[in-house]
Amino acid sequence: MSHLAFLASHKVNGVSALHTGLMRETVFNDLHNLFPNRIVNVTNGITFRRWLHEANPKLTRLLVDAVGPRVLEHEDALAELRPLADDASFRQRFSAVNYLNKLTLADVIRRELEIRVDPAALFDVQIKRIHEYKRQLLNILETVALYNAIRAQSMNDWTPRVKIFAGKAAASYHQAKLIIKLAHDVARVINSDPTVRNILKVVFLPNYSVSLAEVIIPAADLSEQISTAGMEASGTGNMKLALNGALTIGTLDGANIEILEHVGADNMFIFGLTAQEVAERRALGIDSSAAIAASPVLAEVLDAVRSGVFSPDERDRYRGLIDSLRYHDYFMVCADFDAYYATQRAIATRWNRPDEWWRSSILNTAGVGWFSSDRAIREYASEIWHVPTYTPP
Repeated sequence: MSHLAFLASHKVNGVSALHTGLMRETVFNDLHNLFPNRIVNVTNGITFRRWLHEANPKLTRLLVDAVGPRVLEHEDALAELRPLADDASFRQRFSAVNYLNKLTLADVIRRELEIRVDPAALFDVQIKRIHEYKRQLLNILETVALYNAIRAQSMNDWTPRVKIFAGKAAASYHQAKLIIKLAHDVARVINSDPTVRNILKVVFLPNYSVSLAEVIIPAADLSEQISTAGMEASGTGNMKLALNGALTIGTLDGANIEILEHVGADNMFIFGLTAQEVAERRALGIDSSAAIAASPVLAEVLDAVRSGVFSPDERDRYRGLIDSLRYHDYFMVCADFDAYYATQRAIATRWNRPDEWWRSSILNTAGVGWFSSDRAIREYASEIWHVPTYTPP
C-alpha cells in the first residue's frame, strides 16, 4: 500500500528530518532512486492557539505581558523571551504559573484516582499512544528501580517525583495492554508503601483525550520522549510539552533532533542509542542477556517484575513480558536502560537547582516557535502545493 501511495503522490513528506532520511535510505530507497525529488521534508507542527493560548491561559497572559500581544499571532515572537530567562523575577513568575497548573492537575488526579500528589514535586509526564517502540515499559522499569533505591536508602535526600502516564492501546494489542496493566500494578504497590509516600507517586490517568491533555501538558515539568531511535516519525507531544515549558528527556529520534537544535543541548536531556546504533545492534542480534548481566540495577528490576512482586495475585503475569526483553529486545529497552536511569538522576539534580531549571524551561518555550503549524502550512503551500499564503500583519 505504501508503495502504491508513493507512486500516486506528487510529493511524499517525511515529517521530520530524521524520518525523511530513513525513508530515502531504507523504506523507499529504490523508489527514491527512480524519483529523487519526490521525498521532501516539512517537519510537522502544532497549533499554538490550542496548545498554548487555550490550554494554558495563565502562561499566555504572562507571555503577552512580557513581550506584547504580537506573541498571539506570530510564533517567532516567542524568541523575545530568551533574555528574560536570566531575569530572576521573571523566572519566579514563570514557575508560579506552572505551580498553579500543577494544582489543577493534582485536583484531577485526586478526583479521578483518589490519589493525593504534591504539586511541589517533579511532575514526570509520559502521555501518548501505548506502544512498545514508545517505551512506556522503559519508564516503568526505571520507576521500579527508583522505588528499590528509595527503599534501600530511605534516609537519602530524594527528589520528590510524580510519574504520570496516560494513553490508549489498540484493541488487539496484547503486549501494550499488558504494559498498561504493569503500570497499574506498579502504581498500586508504590502508592501504598509508606516508605516512599512523600517521595514517589505513580498515576495512570484513564480515558486519555485532548481535553485531558490540555490539563496535563501545562502542568508537566519533564516530558518523556523516549522512543527507540529511528522509529518515531516525528511526534507532536514533544512540541506541545516543550512549548509549555517542560524539559525533554529523549532519544535522538523524530523531531526531538530538531527541538534539540532550537532549544540547545543544555536545555534537554538526551540519552541512548542513535538510529544507526540501533540498526547495528539489531544486525548483531537482539538477545539482551549480556546487557542485563552487566547492569545489577536492571537485573534486580526484571527479577522483581518477573517473580510477581507487583502481581502477587498472579505470579506469572509478567513472566512472558520479561522473557521477551531478555531474548527478543527489539525495542532496545535493556540496551538503553542504564543510560536512561543515569539521565533521570541528572534530572533530579537539575530540579534541585531551581534557577537552572526554570531558565531552561523558559528557553524551551522561547525556542520552539518554529514548530508552529502555521510555519508547517506555509512550507506546504510554498514547497508542495505552490499556492499563496496569508501572513498576519
